[in-house]
Amino acid sequence: MAKAKHAKTNAVRQLEQQKIQFDVLEYETGDGQVDGISVAEKIGHPVSRVFKTLVAKASAQKLFVFVIPVAEELDLKAAAKVVGEKKIEMLPVKELLGYTGYVRGGCSPVGMKKLYPTVIDTTAREQGSIIISAGKIGMQVHVQIDDLLAVTKGQLAPITTIHE
Repeated sequence: MAKAKHAKTNAVRQLEQQKIQFDVLEYETGDGQVDGISVAEKIGHPVSRVFKTLVAKASAQKLFVFVIPVAEELDLKAAAKVVGEKKIEMLPVKELLGYTGYVRGGCSPVGMKKLYPTVIDTTAREQGSIIISAGKIGMQVHVQIDDLLAVTKGQLAPITTIHE
């Protein structure tokens, strides 16, 4: 994967430091269409390959990161069970930057302020490689799932509403 000139986000820096191969995919944001499905269309990849990063909390200081397909919804009960909690709820958007260093729409599971427990939906394994935020709106990275699991110390589990 070629080394092109691109913005150095925390995610990109960490991938480079860990010598993980990735491709940067940039897209136009001027039209305001920055939801995951629009992003997939803009970068010319199937929606099933593009994943979003969600942050949830079990208590004030206990955060978890979930990476799921952009067209799906996080199953909070399944996600809580996977991380060993009775209940979790989505982190309020106003708290996202403070905890992660990222803004809504540009949140990457790689390069957050702290390494939070990370769970990636099992559908990622079927893809082999997935596309996630590079840490800023308008920029994505395409990485192998095993590399993403390694850099986030993540695990795979069924955490979307489509799973039984």
